[in-house]
Amino acid sequence: MSDEIVTAVEQQGAVEAAERLISQASYLAPAEPNAPFGAGVRHALDEVIAIAAELGFKTYEDPEGYYGYAETGSGSELFGIIGHVDVVPAGDPKDWDADPFKGIVRDNHLYGRGSQDDKGPSMAALFAVKALENRGYHFNKRIRFIFGTDEENLWRGIAKYNEKEESVTMGFAPDAEFPLIYAEKGLQDSYLVGPGYDDLNLNLTNPFNAVPDKAPYNGPRLDEVKEALDAHHFEYQPTDDGIMVKGKAVHAMQAPKGTNALLRLAIALDDVFGGRPLDFIGKLFKEDATGTNVLGTIEDQESGHLTFNISSLTINEKETRMQIDMRIPVTVDHAQLMTQLREAVAPYDLQEEHFDYLAPLYVPKDSPLVETLMTVYRDETGDDSQPEVSGGATYARTMTNTVAYGAMLPGTPDFMHQVNENWPLDKMFDAMAIYAEAVRRLCTD
Repeated sequence: MSDEIVTAVEQQGAVEAAERLISQASYLAPAEPNAPFGAGVRHALDEVIAIAAELGFKTYEDPEGYYGYAETGSGSELFGIIGHVDVVPAGDPKDWDADPFKGIVRDNHLYGRGSQDDKGPSMAALFAVKALENRGYHFNKRIRFIFGTDEENLWRGIAKYNEKEESVTMGFAPDAEFPLIYAEKGLQDSYLVGPGYDDLNLNLTNPFNAVPDKAPYNGPRLDEVKEALDAHHFEYQPTDDGIMVKGKAVHAMQAPKGTNALLRLAIALDDVFGGRPLDFIGKLFKEDATGTNVLGTIEDQESGHLTFNISSLTINEKETRMQIDMRIPVTVDHAQLMTQLREAVAPYDLQEEHFDYLAPLYVPKDSPLVETLMTVYRDETGDDSQPEVSGGATYARTMTNTVAYGAMLPGTPDFMHQVNENWPLDKMFDAMAIYAEAVRRLCTD
């Protein structure tokens, strides 16, 4: 791995800046004046703009608190590096080995919420560009670091940026994995809503983008529910007042690799209570995270199979409400798919309610941007891996001619959205070297 551009000065600067950002608890909270996503997110935005200003970048912070950016270089073209300062909540701090909102280095790892997603990578890219300046390179494009504030939820911050600001010519988002993601599946979040149950009350809520690994139950007919779980060989544990069905948590984009505890409980509940809404899970969907049982085979050559995650289930006298997340292959017609879904759920007395949709990303593998970034990656690592397709969603899809590029190298344990999130410093420094060389080839004389 080349380290000719990035020195120990920039490496240490990136680590210290990431620690500063991690120490801002910037997860979604109630809106405050000029802080639409909560004070913590606004403080993180203030902090990243302060860091960039200290480095000598020209900065701008949206007065309303939706976004900010830092810029260097000159020219008519605008090269974007798009990150975000918000994070997911840390869960129970007692599950962590250290304070999740106090960035620290321990055993040559950077710890804290956001170390991988996306505060650490954003600072790695920022200081990689600063290293180019420190080595005397001249930029023939304006390089703009764009900092979003609502990436983990509804992307309202980056939407405001695109509404008010200049579009980039090309760029990358340091918010995924190397070598490069040139296509991202479409993302549909919806609710399936139907009639309620007089004899069952359930309130299992989780994020759209997570496969739940726990599903508690302490309701009526508990012994029958346990018998149903046993019949399906589903794992559960007793609790003080009921049971906890067990699964394996993964990101929704990898739903087939997880074990959905909520689905397992719902299948058992369907055996005991029946009814059309529960029949949708127990008789049709079952545990098929590809959605094939509901929609048939939905896939394409570019991006593989659709994934379908049911992450939340609420049942009361008024309604049954399920929360779904679909990652849709890049060439699939979205409108036609949604019609197909509505027709499939109707026999179970369910209706689809739209929540959010993100169109897919696709930048051809033979584009100059992709070819250059891939050449840099291969030159720096010796790894001949091919560019990839992802079911994840990054800010790259909100910009023209932009892809997801790192920052996680192959073999780096994935701690995004997990307890004890951390990033090995050697991997962070390797990413900085890649970013510096990529920007050198794309943006300097």
